[in-house]
Amino acid sequence: MAFPPMQPAADATVAREHTYHDGSSRTVMTSEREIPYPEGRLIISRTDLNGVLTHANEAFVELSGYTRDELIGQPHNILRHPDMPRAAFKDLWATVSAGKKWHGYVKNLCKDGSFYWVYATAVPNVRGGKIVGYTSVRRKPSRNKIAEITATYKEWLAAEGSAA
Repeated sequence: MAFPPMQPAADATVAREHTYHDGSSRTVMTSEREIPYPEGRLIISRTDLNGVLTHANEAFVELSGYTRDELIGQPHNILRHPDMPRAAFKDLWATVSAGKKWHGYVKNLCKDGSFYWVYATAVPNVRGGKIVGYTSVRRKPSRNKIAEITATYKEWLAAEGSAA
């Protein structure tokens, strides 16, 4: 599945090769520009069982920089920032596929290479006793927790790099 092309931010951007858990990869543009999480807003999305976006609310569309048409039908990892360790998503998927609620801090990548942090809650959507998809609600994260988790994520990334 082809991702929509990224549009670099006006500030300095760096091209980085990013490999996903399934072995696929793409070149992403990243910058050091953080987009502040909008006050009083919730970001909501839904995916199918494979993590393909089926719904994105207006806050999600606005913050990501993608159009709704560019998001729907794409894997949710279109927003995965290279600073996020694979272990964080392995835990997320193991938790929600077991029918449980997951919480965590996530650094997301915008279409232009900038980024934003969220505190995410992901839950399975259950119909007739079967998981049919997932919903994620993101809210404004704690700056103190971001500082803590950033250090942890750097350690996890280093461990993943040495295991490769």
